[in-house]
Amino acid sequence: MNETLLSIHKIYFTTLALLGVLVNLVAIVILSRGKCGLSTCTTRYLVSMASADLVFILTEVILRRMNYYYFQGSFLNITSVCSVINVLLCVAADCSVWFTVTFTFDRFVAICCQKLKTKYCTEKTAAVVLVTTCILLCLQNLPIYFIYEPAEIINNVPWECAVKPSNYAEPEWMGFDWFDTVLTPLLPFALILLLNTLTVRHILVTSRVRKGLRGQSKGENHSDPEMESRKKSMILLFTISGSFILLWLVHVTDLLYYTITGKLPDSYNYSERIFREVGFMLRALSCCTNTFIYGVTQSKFREQVKSAVKYPVTSIIQLMKKQNN
Repeated sequence: MNETLLSIHKIYFTTLALLGVLVNLVAIVILSRGKCGLSTCTTRYLVSMASADLVFILTEVILRRMNYYYFQGSFLNITSVCSVINVLLCVAADCSVWFTVTFTFDRFVAICCQKLKTKYCTEKTAAVVLVTTCILLCLQNLPIYFIYEPAEIINNVPWECAVKPSNYAEPEWMGFDWFDTVLTPLLPFALILLLNTLTVRHILVTSRVRKGLRGQSKGENHSDPEMESRKKSMILLFTISGSFILLWLVHVTDLLYYTITGKLPDSYNYSERIFREVGFMLRALSCCTNTFIYGVTQSKFREQVKSAVKYPVTSIIQLMKKQNN
């Protein structure tokens, strides 16, 4: 990595570390209070997504990137520690992706499957789905710990994490790599696009039917609370899933290129390396965008943020008044 690219990385990921921790903590605290006008089921999914994003920022950006830029030679570079960090960041990334899928499926059921909605779209079901997903992803990522070996040994202490050559040659590891790539993010991409397409199709059909029944096709203008509710839910769903797809697209393209061509990242030319790094940067950015999406699409979330910002100021003013009196 040349000096210019390294400087850009330092500035970008340092800013992202501060921003990512702040916005995800804000989202977790405000959503957990349950005053944003969202169902408890939706709130569980959004809090879980923010939590996974926070863990990803802590592991990938702070423990891995910040350590590389500012604290080289720390205990975090010991092979066993860095292997654990790599497993944790893979779990966090997978959870962030698959929690988005589970949220998309939940909204699909809520909008398109009215009979199933009452049984599936509940707080208890959301908890079971999220916990099960997290456990399965943790188990799926355990083998990643064993793909690394020490890059060097100093005073009998193994340092750094280098991928074992066997990872690129043995059929078992090559199969695991394919499976991991398909599981995250290729399959989630396909599922999100499919569910959103089905949701849009259902909404368009339902909208025409309801307009016909309510007489809007003849020029009458009646409000439809049910369609307004679905519209708000649809906006939240599409902005979250759309943002995810756009910000992961470069990384997914790079994964496909690496998987199909078999060209190792270490042998990339300068342009390919830049493309790969941009994918990593955008993937990390995707863990900071949902809070802004909530702020844009949810008026009650904005109100809660304003109240949280004003609270320290009003408290100080009231304390000063009391002291003056």
